[in-house]
Amino acid sequence: MKKTLLIGLFLLFCTVAKSQVLISLLLGDKLNSPNIEFGLEGGLNFTNVHGFDNGSSLGNFNLGFYFDVRMKNKLFLYTGVQGISGLGMADLSAKDLEFLEAEIYEVEGSYDQRIAAFMVPVLANYKFDNHFYLEAGPQVGLIYKGWVEFTSDKNNKDWKIKEYNHKQLNRFNGGLAFGAGYKLLKGEGWTIGVRYYQGLTDVFKHKSGSIHHSLHFKVNIPIGVAKTAEAAD
Repeated sequence: MKKTLLIGLFLLFCTVAKSQVLISLLLGDKLNSPNIEFGLEGGLNFTNVHGFDNGSSLGNFNLGFYFDVRMKNKLFLYTGVQGISGLGMADLSAKDLEFLEAEIYEVEGSYDQRIAAFMVPVLANYKFDNHFYLEAGPQVGLIYKGWVEFTSDKNNKDWKIKEYNHKQLNRFNGGLAFGAGYKLLKGEGWTIGVRYYQGLTDVFKHKSGSIHHSLHFKVNIPIGVAKTAEAAD
């Protein structure tokens, strides 16, 4: 009962998070203060899952919002929700497709496993005087959809077929994240960074060792910081 309630609350929170991405563009300056920075986080994610014979990582874009909260001096708590986030793996092999119970088509093409999830980092972030930072901590996620995607452009036709298989996936995903970055404009502008995530839980219900890992290149865009600074002055 507790597990169902927690999942329900998490789903509700993440659904609201999608709408807040738009709202933040209008109300970002209201959410910022000298000790809290709020904004949008977007970037390019390269993900893969251990235990398969697939040929390469899956690249996709993601978008969400973040809070950077000062805890003490140069130590901050970084959190938020990557509301539009994709996991998975690319170039599945015949053995992979057999395990995933996916249909194999006669037309030549590629097969990818795509997984949609809400990801929530909770990271300790230390900012140096030269505007570089290091971060580390747990990251948890809720998987809500998954499918094998077949794409092809053979025979003068574009093919894109989705075969949903989210019943094979575990809903919860958790692990550890480590990152580094730099805040532009002498610590007053956008932030560019890179983060590595190593999952600790199985992605697939019936495959032990199916651990997700990803490399995320990101840009943080604070909303309303300039207005907040002007108001403080």
